[in-house]
Amino acid sequence: MSKKRNTFKQLFIVKKHRKNANGESPIYLRITISGKTSDMTVHRDIDYELWDIKTAMPQTGIRKLRSLTDYLFSIKTSMYEHYKYLRETNQKITPQMLKDAYLGIEDETEIVSLVDIFNEHNLEMEKLIGIDYSKSTVTKYKSTLKHIINYMLLEYQQKDINIIDVNNKFVKGFEIYLKTKKDCSHNTTMKYITIFKKIIKIAMANDWLKKDPFVNFKITVKKTERPFLSEEELHTLINKKFKIERLEIVKDMFLFSCFTGLAHSDLKKLTKENIKTGADGNKWVMINRTKTDGSSHIPLLPITEAIIEKYHFHPHCQIKNVLLPVMSNQKMNAYLKEIADICGIDKKLTTHIARHTFATTVTLNNDVPIETVSKMLGHSSIKMTKIYAKLLDKKVGRDMEHLQDKFNLVV
Repeated sequence: MSKKRNTFKQLFIVKKHRKNANGESPIYLRITISGKTSDMTVHRDIDYELWDIKTAMPQTGIRKLRSLTDYLFSIKTSMYEHYKYLRETNQKITPQMLKDAYLGIEDETEIVSLVDIFNEHNLEMEKLIGIDYSKSTVTKYKSTLKHIINYMLLEYQQKDINIIDVNNKFVKGFEIYLKTKKDCSHNTTMKYITIFKKIIKIAMANDWLKKDPFVNFKITVKKTERPFLSEEELHTLINKKFKIERLEIVKDMFLFSCFTGLAHSDLKKLTKENIKTGADGNKWVMINRTKTDGSSHIPLLPITEAIIEKYHFHPHCQIKNVLLPVMSNQKMNAYLKEIADICGIDKKLTTHIARHTFATTVTLNNDVPIETVSKMLGHSSIKMTKIYAKLLDKKVGRDMEHLQDKFNLVV
């Protein structure tokens, strides 16, 4: 959708038929904004014969009119300054709104901007990082605000908007902007809009906004295929040795996630204190997840113990006092793409695929109950686990084996 900018014109007119006792007519300023017009008296009169219709100003060269001319010019300049200010803070400007601003008449409606509400909320979230929110969650809110500002600049030619002017059309336009201009997928778009909706709820709770712009707007999530590695692909990685150190490290970090289900953010913060002896006498990873703060308790397998031992004396681990030399998520994903190419794995490897692989190939496909998998992943409900996990045909076939000879058709 394309939004036209406000068009603004000022024109002095003389209403010659309204003469005073001296035969002079009143001067008015005609304000036109986007086709809407309103006249405002300037409390000055002039002999109509001394008015220049072409310039819409007093005739030049007449000394007694100089002060009047200067006064009219000062009104025009002041009115334009008020218009510029309103244009920065409002989506819609009316002639009456401009007149009120010039005359110092305050609108009874409190002007609260969308960006101010959003910024205040984000600042409060920042104070609660590590308490109620993770740093990544706050980053998502900041990204959403950045997208909204860019959307307003493109569609409304302004970087902020009065919250009362946020309507269903604005919300729908934001959705279209994310999908077309930013090339966001449907689900990513819905994540941004869900964050935006929370800010709108705050505005409504404070009575800054009376009508919900999300009425008749449904936030939907499309089911997507979540990729994971097969057993064959997992073994390919396990058996591959890289001479390039950065690739070897990334491969090992990826495998560690594949056999623990830990997300990148959790993997990065692991320390020796997170390795504890479980009730079974074996070593376990015990950690509170960064994203949900839910606890994850995962038994260490021989492969994960070997990886910890391998990097025990790595300089990064010694300096940072961490268990593993985990790189940034961005670097990991970039190097995983390189690793996939070298290993002939025709999948877009990311750090999150490791978590999917743990849920599906490593655990469920090897008869680990979904309740156990859910607990290890740190999920609050099995419903969340089902999003990650999919039953493979291999397991379905194995589960159905006992029925092979049970039902036979007599022919």
